[in-house]
Amino acid sequence: MAAASRRSPAATVLLLLGAAYCLLPVLWVVIASTKSAGELFSTFTLAPSTHLFDNIATLSEYRGGLYWRWMANTALYAGAGALASALVSAMAGFALAKYAFPGKSVIFNVILAGVLVPGVILAIPQYLLLAKVGMTNTYWSVLLPSVISPYGIYLCRIFAAAAVPGEVLEAARMDGAGDWRAFAGVALPMMRSGLVTVFLFQFVAIWNNFMLPYIMLGDDRLFPVTVGLSGLLNQGASQPAMYTSVITGALLSVLPLVALFLSLQRYWQVDLAAGAVKA
Repeated sequence: MAAASRRSPAATVLLLLGAAYCLLPVLWVVIASTKSAGELFSTFTLAPSTHLFDNIATLSEYRGGLYWRWMANTALYAGAGALASALVSAMAGFALAKYAFPGKSVIFNVILAGVLVPGVILAIPQYLLLAKVGMTNTYWSVLLPSVISPYGIYLCRIFAAAAVPGEVLEAARMDGAGDWRAFAGVALPMMRSGLVTVFLFQFVAIWNNFMLPYIMLGDDRLFPVTVGLSGLLNQGASQPAMYTSVITGALLSVLPLVALFLSLQRYWQVDLAAGAVKA
């Protein structure tokens, strides 16, 4: 047992290299956001400075606080979209796991195929469909496509099959619970840790999404932070001082994701059978 738990030096080195690969860019963003425009390209890369709050003030003053409008838009897109997606995924996954109906296997196979299709491929068809009903360049044009997540439905189907015992549902029905009550009152609490995972995956995906809002939106007051910072980055070619604002904005945009992960991680459970009936 002791030999099996002993990690080889090579594995440790690989883990450290992987951690450095992931964390060094983050460290660079943190350090670069503390530098002034003149220091950004003239000082040692990993040497911090003292201009972080000046950069935040400059970014906040840009066009009357437009950056914070972008952040609020992103929170709306990611928060509402992830909540709606988690609920829809839970209902669809529960139905696929616990009900028998014609075409069930076909629907599940189509969902599996949807997992393999990159979202960027669907952006243009979604734009054309929403343009037909006049919903482009609105909040709905970003929110509606975010509600359906094939991967979220797949995860919920697997989790519902493992975490919600059929005996519990039968007992609920014998007590007079209908389908909706059995789902909302019995299955949903058992699926909580899985739904938190689906919510986090979808929240991060929407928060970091660039292509869909870039195609759907023309009004920069509707932009999420990804598209807004891209515009600032393009301005940096002619106004190098904008680079510090872009880096500072990127740093600030990551902080809500870090806070969300830290606050929700206690809901994660390794055992997919969590919530099942105990003897």
